[in-house]
Amino acid sequence: MKHVIALDVGGTGMKAALVGADGTLLHESRRPTGRDRGPDAVVESILGFAEDLRAHGVQAFGEPAAAAGVAVPGIVDADRGIAVYASNLGWSDVPLRELLSTRLDGLPVALGHDVRSGGLAEGRIGAGKGADRFLFVPLGTGIAGAIGIGGAIEPGAHGSAGEIGHIVVRPDGPPCGCGQRGCLERLASASAVSLAWAEASGDPDADAADCAKAVESGDPRAQEVWRNAVDALADGLLTALTLLDPNTLIIGGGLAEAGETLFTPLRAAVARRIVTFQTLPEIVPAALGDTAGCLGAGLLAWDLVSPHSPHPTEVTT
Repeated sequence: MKHVIALDVGGTGMKAALVGADGTLLHESRRPTGRDRGPDAVVESILGFAEDLRAHGVQAFGEPAAAAGVAVPGIVDADRGIAVYASNLGWSDVPLRELLSTRLDGLPVALGHDVRSGGLAEGRIGAGKGADRFLFVPLGTGIAGAIGIGGAIEPGAHGSAGEIGHIVVRPDGPPCGCGQRGCLERLASASAVSLAWAEASGDPDADAADCAKAVESGDPRAQEVWRNAVDALADGLLTALTLLDPNTLIIGGGLAEAGETLFTPLRAAVARRIVTFQTLPEIVPAALGDTAGCLGAGLLAWDLVSPHSPHPTEVTT
């Protein structure tokens, strides 16, 4: 059975799969990255995981994988196959595509950015299926974005397109690690809501999920924290849709797990900001959850093998 290897590398863990040509997840597995042992150990963990996946494919399906795709965080030069920098993994200028291909006996390998890979999957087989222009925005520890155009993700001239989390929405707001003040991710990410709710509630262990529950129960302190985050997010999304004019805004990440507690006020807040020349896009929750990056890596791998073949239309497990 023809299949590809897909790897999604996170700050602490890796998700992997063997993916069939129709999008079927034939095998899934997870491992820690081992980042506490340093960047070289992380690279070796990735290579070893991929090697084991290749061996499993041979044993289970009678043939080796046709290609491999890997999605990593940080700055990525996909054209050269280099993981340029990732602060949470401690590496810089890692020729990951070459290293993986060598370890996998010359297998073709695609390297992608984790959020853009997740956006690719959401656009082709997830919540953005059928939309020729979309923006995927995961709200997690930070906020990133992936710009979908015609079935592909736009990387930008220097690989940093879609970084919506660093749109300044409150010029006098809190400082951001990027050097600016009032960036969107400092005000509307899951971690930002967690910090604001911990302070407002007096519970240092409170997080964004607790805040959402308190909003649903009618707690006015939580409602204020939530409203501030939604307003900041709506301002950031308005800037994005003004520039990109997407059909669909796909919202994912931990904060999106609040469901309509987030989406009902967010849709209303964005609609209030729309002016005469703008068209309100559909605002929908992401469909693939934490498998999006892995599935996107699989799609990148299949594109190496059959770039002109039909893309998978659904995901089955």
